[in-house]
Amino acid sequence: MEQRISLITLGTRDMAAQGAFYESLGWARVDSPDGVIAFDLIGQTLGLYPLEALAKDIGVAVSDLGHGASTLGYNVREKHEVGALLERAVASGGRILKPAEDVFWGGHSGYFADPEGHIWEVSWNPFSPLGSDGTFQWNGAE
Repeated sequence: MEQRISLITLGTRDMAAQGAFYESLGWARVDSPDGVIAFDLIGQTLGLYPLEALAKDIGVAVSDLGHGASTLGYNVREKHEVGALLERAVASGGRILKPAEDVFWGGHSGYFADPEGHIWEVSWNPFSPLGSDGTFQWNGAE
């Protein structure tokens, strides 16, 4: 197995509202089959898929999916961008879980939830600068 993630799928109750939320953050949909909303990222794709269909594909009840203890991380280039993106998430229908603040490891971050509760961390990490194309690597992109 190569060390990468190709597709991140979020089980979604209201596909139209979730799609509109991510579009209002500035993301563009790509063509995809009916029943799937996809946003190509740098080297990956974020997919929105009906929650009931996801449970059926896996072979479990919707109640078994729950919300795992996971977050989606989005790093920004400049410290001030953290708060601005959190504000945009709220204006788009999300909610702040933790406002932007300096953190113990020397960066600046905050958390928001999308309209269905998927949790995002927005961070500025001075020790892991983004590449010119937005790529992220733990010790900084080249």
